[in-house]
Amino acid sequence: MENSAASEKVRLWTRQHKSVLQGLKSNGIFVARKEYLQLKFDTIFDYYLGIYKWYTERAEKIVPRPEGSEFPIWLSPSSEMMLQPTEDSVILEIVVDRKDVVFTDSEKWGYVVNYWYLPLDKDDERKFNEELARLGIGDESELYMGHKGDFYPHIRSRIIKSWERLFEGNGSITQTTQATLWEIRREWISKILEY
Repeated sequence: MENSAASEKVRLWTRQHKSVLQGLKSNGIFVARKEYLQLKFDTIFDYYLGIYKWYTERAEKIVPRPEGSEFPIWLSPSSEMMLQPTEDSVILEIVVDRKDVVFTDSEKWGYVVNYWYLPLDKDDERKFNEELARLGIGDESELYMGHKGDFYPHIRSRIIKSWERLFEGNGSITQTTQATLWEIRREWISKILEY
């Protein structure tokens, strides 16, 4: 699906806790807040908080973040690739203006969420890994999360700068496309799947 008119609609799916549906029914809107992430990620919350803040700062430059929204809501543009239902969850199928969606690639996101260098291509990845090997760095995430970044600030900066590639080349929806919104409105919901 190529990016065309601003009024183009897209269909997306998101798995949410049942309480999100209850909130949508009573308030008409759902936004992701820090306390929701704390509940979801529990003991690994601190690991995700930094990268979610980074993502939020970048994504709001693509689609402005409305007041009250703290973090993105993750969705799938494919019913085949969506997160499957779990206990106490619902699947919301929504139809929204494409201009309100930030699309990224899930494979690229895997690099970012692991605090790794996001390469341009295989050759760039090979060269970067060779450089790390020459410096005796076995775990590149330590350059961001640990003390090694203090010793190699230029490498740490390259890693962080490489993450900008997450937002490049996302004009078409593919098998690895993922989506984020800043909010879900009740009127956008086209189907609710309860389990």
